[in-house]
Amino acid sequence: MTRNIGIFLYKDFQILDASGPITAFEIAERMKPEAYRLTLLSIMGGLVESSSGAAMSSVPVADAAPLDTLIISGGNGSRDAMRCPETIAFLRACAPNVRRMCSVCSGAFPLAAAGLLDGKRVTTHWRRAEQLQQLFPSVRVEIDRIHIRDGNIWTSAGISAGIDLALALIADDLGEKLARRVAQEMVVYYRRPGGQSQFSALADLGDGDTRFSPLLDWMRANLAERLTVEQLAEHMAMSPRNFSRAFLSIVGTSPAKAVERLRLEAARERVESSSQPIEQIAMAVGFRDPERMRRAFLRRFGQPPQALRRSQG
Repeated sequence: MTRNIGIFLYKDFQILDASGPITAFEIAERMKPEAYRLTLLSIMGGLVESSSGAAMSSVPVADAAPLDTLIISGGNGSRDAMRCPETIAFLRACAPNVRRMCSVCSGAFPLAAAGLLDGKRVTTHWRRAEQLQQLFPSVRVEIDRIHIRDGNIWTSAGISAGIDLALALIADDLGEKLARRVAQEMVVYYRRPGGQSQFSALADLGDGDTRFSPLLDWMRANLAERLTVEQLAEHMAMSPRNFSRAFLSIVGTSPAKAVERLRLEAARERVESSSQPIEQIAMAVGFRDPERMRRAFLRRFGQPPQALRRSQG
């Protein structure tokens, strides 16, 4: 069965929001011929200019063949798209007739404006998540997720997360084995470690001071290590006392709490998106002791890892 995947564009869309999923589906189609047909759509059709100035050719929505899946691109133009009557009318008319409605990044805003996300668990770019929640209180925004499926609604985080979304859709259609092969071909994570918070929560701290940014990146990549204050201070060529004071002042939290936060986000992503045993996850992200990880989950998320995993089922 060939599935017709529609990707909806509007002026000033983010080009990677479209090209990332396009590439994933293209490779999947090569691996399993006739699995997918891609259609780029816009209200009027023709060339649609992205925020970079590069344009993509599209088909008018009125001429579109029946769709299996519709993906709404994000980008700076989403602010106008969510206020466009023709766009809202198209999304509302399309919703009952497709198997899946999806968004990449701020593409969630037009979907929310059309009323299609009411009561749904969704995500978007971490920088715009609070705005989405304020504008649409009935939408349940989860800031730290790379992508979320709630019924037939699939939403994803910022920009490159469109690739993660496409891989999840391919796995849903054609199985995880083929989706993994697509990820390998694209040289990307099949399931990237950690949630969106690794880019948002600590990235927002420090008021733009980048002194500890390389260290935070190194910490994310080495969560299985002990990551003691002494080890981190040595990495920065500082004494432990001076390091602790500077880190707290600039990042806004202690080194120990920052390490736990990074471990929690990495652990949560694995708990929710894999069947890996809890004990293995605790070891892989540096908690070592599953009970220690359970207590950290209770403090941060209000429930233990097992309950969080069951809630995703």
